[in-house]
Amino acid sequence: MSNDEVKEVDLSGLTAKRRKKHLYAARLSQYLDEYTGILVVGIDNVGSNQMQKVRIALRGKAVVLMGKNTLMRLIIRRKAKENPALAGLLPLCRGNMGLIFSNHNLSDIRKTVLENQVPAAAKSGGIAPVDVFVPPGPTGMDPGQTAFFQALGIATKIARGSIEIVDTVHLIHVGDKVTSSAVALLNKLDIRPFSYGIKVNTVYDKGSIFDAKILDLDQAEVLNKFMNAVSKIAAIAMEVGYPHGAAVPFMVRNAFKKVCALALEAGYSFKQLEELKSGASSSSKPATKAAAPKEEKPAPESSSSSSAGGMGLDMFGGGGGDDDEEEEEEDEEE
Repeated sequence: MSNDEVKEVDLSGLTAKRRKKHLYAARLSQYLDEYTGILVVGIDNVGSNQMQKVRIALRGKAVVLMGKNTLMRLIIRRKAKENPALAGLLPLCRGNMGLIFSNHNLSDIRKTVLENQVPAAAKSGGIAPVDVFVPPGPTGMDPGQTAFFQALGIATKIARGSIEIVDTVHLIHVGDKVTSSAVALLNKLDIRPFSYGIKVNTVYDKGSIFDAKILDLDQAEVLNKFMNAVSKIAAIAMEVGYPHGAAVPFMVRNAFKKVCALALEAGYSFKQLEELKSGASSSSKPATKAAAPKEEKPAPESSSSSSAGGMGLDMFGGGGGDDDEEEEEEDEEE
């Protein structure tokens, strides 16, 4: 936003400092109205050259705005009267920070910002953002400097006229203060363990404020988490008998099952039950047809049925054909 874009405001009677503040306030107010997405970023240890590279990379997609926190909070507080959701940005205006405004995909904007990282050497007294390891191998240093490694408690050996580190050394732990001896060793080995750049801390998107890590989730993961939450809500609502929107379909289904069971028990029928019964019968027909050939296999004929003609049953359920066979066998023996 240029100076000419400040509408209907006379800046001629203002000092240079007040004019600059007025233009900044107008620019921030316009961005808060124009853009729906904001990235709240931290810019510790970020130089002006690196900031310029980020601005160039975001050109046409987003705008970067830095400024004094007190002035930012003043403008945001005024705009929050029109849009109360902006009030959530007030606690975030602390420390060395800035705002990136965009109407594009905030996940892509964040990727572009994080890609612009610059390697940096360790500084004495600073807090280590990551763990620092010194790999084993030759150092290129002459054997006269072994006392330096001994003071740091690093095991070394002499190989081919130079000092060689035996094992991997965990030199600095994350969150620890960097010592001068560790800085001296890293400088001697030409190791730049840290990388600095703009850090995206918080996201404001159409009135919602959330942690920037949520942007790492893809659409499938978000949908999966949402469906898990809905299923838990539905289970709780069904357990307590509360007709919540997530549980209503399951409640209706269970009620329909009970109605069908009562109708079948009482011999009553209705359209939906008939459709359910016809669908069940049609689905069971293929199984019946497949089983029919097995049932049609003829059973082996017994000797009693063939000899007695199928009608010679006595009062105890026995067949008369067995007695006839015994008489025929006695005749043959005689």
